[in-house]
Amino acid sequence: MSGPAGTLARVTSPTVLDRSALRDRAEEILRALVGREDAALREDQWVAVEALVADRRRALVVQRTGWGKSAVYFVATGLLRATGAGPTVIVSPLLALMRNQVAAARRAGIRAETINSANTAEWDQVLERVGSGATDVLLVSPERLTNPGFRDEVLPHLARTTGLLVVDEAHCVSDWGHDFRPDYRRIRDLLVRLPAGTPVLATTATANARVSLDVAEQLGVEEMSPRPGGAGSGGGSSRADVLVQRGPLDRPSLHLSVVELGDQAARVAWLARTLPQLEGSGIVYCLTVAAAEQVAAHLRSTGLAVRSYTGRTEPAEREQCEEDLQANRVKALVATSALGMGFDKPDLGFVVHLGAPSSPIAYYQQVGRAGRATRRADVVLLPGPEDQAIWDWFASTAFPPEHQVRATLDALATAGRPLSTAALEPRVDLRRSRLELLLKVLDVDGAVRRVPGGWTTTGEPWHHDAARYARVDAARRAEEELMRQYVAGPRCRMAFLRAALDDPELAEDPDWTCGRCDRCAGPPPWSAPSDDEVAGARARLAAPGEDLLPRRQWPTGMDTLGVSLSGRIPADEQAAPGRAVARLDALGHGTALRELFDPRTPDGPVPVALRQAVRQVLQAWAPEVDGVVVVASQARPTLVEHLAAGAAGVLGVPLVGTLRPVDGMPAARHDVNSAQRLAGVARRLELDLGAAAAGLPGRSVLLVDDRVDSGWTLTVATRLLRRAGAAAVHPFVLGVG
Repeated sequence: MSGPAGTLARVTSPTVLDRSALRDRAEEILRALVGREDAALREDQWVAVEALVADRRRALVVQRTGWGKSAVYFVATGLLRATGAGPTVIVSPLLALMRNQVAAARRAGIRAETINSANTAEWDQVLERVGSGATDVLLVSPERLTNPGFRDEVLPHLARTTGLLVVDEAHCVSDWGHDFRPDYRRIRDLLVRLPAGTPVLATTATANARVSLDVAEQLGVEEMSPRPGGAGSGGGSSRADVLVQRGPLDRPSLHLSVVELGDQAARVAWLARTLPQLEGSGIVYCLTVAAAEQVAAHLRSTGLAVRSYTGRTEPAEREQCEEDLQANRVKALVATSALGMGFDKPDLGFVVHLGAPSSPIAYYQQVGRAGRATRRADVVLLPGPEDQAIWDWFASTAFPPEHQVRATLDALATAGRPLSTAALEPRVDLRRSRLELLLKVLDVDGAVRRVPGGWTTTGEPWHHDAARYARVDAARRAEEELMRQYVAGPRCRMAFLRAALDDPELAEDPDWTCGRCDRCAGPPPWSAPSDDEVAGARARLAAPGEDLLPRRQWPTGMDTLGVSLSGRIPADEQAAPGRAVARLDALGHGTALRELFDPRTPDGPVPVALRQAVRQVLQAWAPEVDGVVVVASQARPTLVEHLAAGAAGVLGVPLVGTLRPVDGMPAARHDVNSAQRLAGVARRLELDLGAAAAGLPGRSVLLVDDRVDSGWTLTVATRLLRRAGAAAVHPFVLGVG
């Protein structure tokens, strides 16, 4: 490598035909990488390295976690750089993965840099070092590939100069996969710009045969017939002679089990009792952010050293959480899937799931974090009846229907200028997260383009592939059924997962069993929690109270919807902080709230199970108010009126008014985006104050609604009340979300 001499800079360039010497050099690099003098490449690893370095081929490597995929591309990098090749570019999806890869590279004297959302201030210096040859490896997040500046100014240079392109976690390329990321499909733009003979490596541990074929297609490669030992070769594709390697997926250290318990409190109590019995430190996965935070709080209350790790966790805190787990300063991180691919702790002792992922492939990927360098790692699934509802919710946020796609394209086409996502949102009937996903997919499809200032149409026709989307949806439902079978079926757990991932070795021995899981060896000797432990967990989960923070800014572009609200909300029109009983995605009261707000549940008074929680929240909060104002509901009038009357009784104040829909206005929709929700609320609410509110000016009120989602109903209602003279407005609702 260029620059100051390092471990790899001293490796001389072997002749292309001297493959024995090449392997010797490769194993020198491996020993530096892992810090062990006895380290040696396995034959399948060498096959991949040889294909990249000696033959300059493209390779798709599907191997289990812990096989050593990163060793392949770092060893290949060292060999290629020693011959004068340009830097390796690694497309890597997560910051945790990048941090681990940079640390691993530096151990071997490989100079690695990253470009991601957390180090924007360093980009210019990083790119300068790449351009001067002072960097051996550049890791970029897939999101960078769609950034206009990076795409137009940096990507062409990287394509011309890279010595090796690595696509890590390549299953993200496939919309058949459990973790499809449309940004990944921009890699094709980079592939077509590579000079002939530039080697390409795509790696993943979690791809069944269908996903592997789709990844190969997206990368411009074809699956080949297998070589002995699991490698693939043969023929060639229209682009390159490609190696495809699919190895066995058994993990001999993993001991899989399923523990079915009566309810959420019993499962959380089981965690508190069992975690101290598990070796080492590990990860407890939850399906929602609220659940992760609740479970972490309960485990801490029992004396366990745990931290929560979710999409809400700030980047600096995430890094500290990872360091704490690496150093065994915590027993566990209680995490959502935000902690997933690429977290590298070889001695991770256990992975426990409180709630089942919707796909056996996703499950295998997450449990694969455990037991990479330990004799035994326990992998436990605690399924719950609420899992399906959570799966359905995540599925509802997937790719939108055709009419919404057409409306988005029309809005961009008629705008006459680039539109930011925020500016586009008022013009379309899509929530922000779905709109962002749609724009990325349309960008890949060539129908829109991200430019400085936002998004524009390209004028290229867009085809709605309804049949493909239907097949993807059917595949998703089939994977959900597989997870149900994993829980309830009699088959060896590891054999089941290997079959779900189309393990080629299992196909040769379909009667194989692991001999380790609870189906093969019987349940582990863990004891059930006591009644007192379950009661303690139930009390913790049932502890009501969720903060409601006021909105402080109107959305961009409301004038396009005929609503003259813009900019910062004046302080004298804002609400005070409010309270809710619970989040709908929480454990405990979240379950009752999800049932209450299910469209199939008829209107009625506040359920008995929630009345005590309402009283507890109001008594603990004790807002100083002079009266109660209720937001009338067309869908659940009895529920809201009963809640408001109960709140007035608890606080000892009168009902003083109602916010009602304007005559003839339809019921509010909750399935629209933030801007359109605000527009509907602003048009339909009017204030109806009772005689008791004659003294409203200078007084404070409790504003009662059934639930809050976007927050705009409470925000507009507060504005009306404050303009009518209320000194303060304190929102109160049953549910959030």
